[in-house]
Amino acid sequence: MPQATLALVLALTANTAMTPVKVDPQAGTILAPHRATYDIELKKAADQSGVDNMSGRMVYEFNGSACGGYKTNFRFVTKIETGDQVSVTDQQIQTFENLAAKRFDFESKSFTDDKLDKDVKGAAIGKTDGVQVELREPQKRELQLANALFPAQHVLEMIDKARSGNRFFEARIFDGTEDGDKSYLTTTVLGKSEKLAGDNKDPLFGRTYWPVSIAYYEDKSDGDQLPIYTQSFNLYDNGVTRDLTLDYGDVILTGKLSKLELLPPAQSCKVEK
Repeated sequence: MPQATLALVLALTANTAMTPVKVDPQAGTILAPHRATYDIELKKAADQSGVDNMSGRMVYEFNGSACGGYKTNFRFVTKIETGDQVSVTDQQIQTFENLAAKRFDFESKSFTDDKLDKDVKGAAIGKTDGVQVELREPQKRELQLANALFPAQHVLEMIDKARSGNRFFEARIFDGTEDGDKSYLTTTVLGKSEKLAGDNKDPLFGRTYWPVSIAYYEDKSDGDQLPIYTQSFNLYDNGVTRDLTLDYGDVILTGKLSKLELLPPAQSCKVEK
């Protein structure tokens, strides 16, 4: 769901040829296809931000499987009030992540008051010596980055670490946000597991979850750094998140899960003998 932009998680673009998978490396973890809607509210804004109020809605749709690939569609619309001005921003992100081929296709569009500000499209491929990025929009170029996890890989890694009792780990992440030409260093803190109690009609009732906090840093090696962005949430063992807090430093937002639809599961992976 990070990312210096107002995005949590990412999602779909290309028809990528699928490589057969002999064994699912995270066989015990099945990420649930789902559509989650979050109501966004302003929790805190520093005076220097110039923001009087912010509100909006985030919709995140996730589909697929480890062997077939993961598709997500993400949209985040916010109304920002600054003094006498009101503007509406609209972020639309699509990605396709093929774990078997170590490929991540992405397209990110951002609008302000219905005017297109940015359209970034490309693909990243995990190689033995790093991540090769091929950008197609706004202009064609290629670049080589250090080894990094893609978003679904990172979610699977978090769940695996949490189940193992690990409480802290670092990772480099490439998610295609901003200009699609850099990765982020992250530090993740995982809390102790809990089970959701309360309403047994809740789609997540009885499931295990962990409180998670992730700090994102620019990929620089010179001196101590402050995170450019921090997000915290409850991560469930099927990959669903709720109770979001998005901290951009001068502005802190909260996201309440207002609607959750569990979608039909993807076709199960076949294990070759």
